[in-house]
Amino acid sequence: MKRSEINKALKEMEAMCRKHSCYLPPFCNFTPEEWQTKGHEYDEIRDCALGWDITDYGMGDFEKMGFSLITIRNGNRNMPEKYPKVYAEKLLFLKEKQYSPNHFHWYKTEDIINRGGGNVLIRVYNSHADESIDYESDVTVHTDGRTYTVPAGSQIRLTPGESIHIQQRLYHDFTVEEGTGDVLLGEVSQCNDDNNDNRFAEPIGRFPTIEEDEPAYRLLCNEYPEVK
Repeated sequence: MKRSEINKALKEMEAMCRKHSCYLPPFCNFTPEEWQTKGHEYDEIRDCALGWDITDYGMGDFEKMGFSLITIRNGNRNMPEKYPKVYAEKLLFLKEKQYSPNHFHWYKTEDIINRGGGNVLIRVYNSHADESIDYESDVTVHTDGRTYTVPAGSQIRLTPGESIHIQQRLYHDFTVEEGTGDVLLGEVSQCNDDNNDNRFAEPIGRFPTIEEDEPAYRLLCNEYPEVK
């Protein structure tokens, strides 16, 4: 991705959060220059990958395949004594015509909540023991206290305020229902580890390779400088 694309995506998500009165923690507003002055008192942000996360999944077409995210709180399963939190919280921004591809998590379970905007469609499949997609078996779905069964590949529609529970090894993808508008999502989960806990149905990237065509507006969660 070009840095200019990332900057544009960051500003669009900031605007979406303001529109829906979703206030962000102070570290989301740190400039790259401010990060150069931050000491070890902010190690939790660095070590637990808090903050901004923009991805095009290595496909180079963010407007069609991509996601904007903010990790607000998180633990670190590799450093449990220092960071004992067993939970994480994210905000996710999905624009109309964007797609987040099919994947599951080995470790974390999560609830995805529609916090405002349009309707999100989440397609669900079970997985086989060899981790491939099960295109045949019915899927048990948990949404806002309701448990029911749907055919493999069904899309679950979440309108604002609705949520779905995603269990371990449940394949899921994200799109926006056409004509309903961009969507702000919440995620509440066990500890998040994007380096080791995403199993995509097809080999795909997670963090973008960045072409520096303009100065960074904000640093992404994998870009923080070491403490001087």
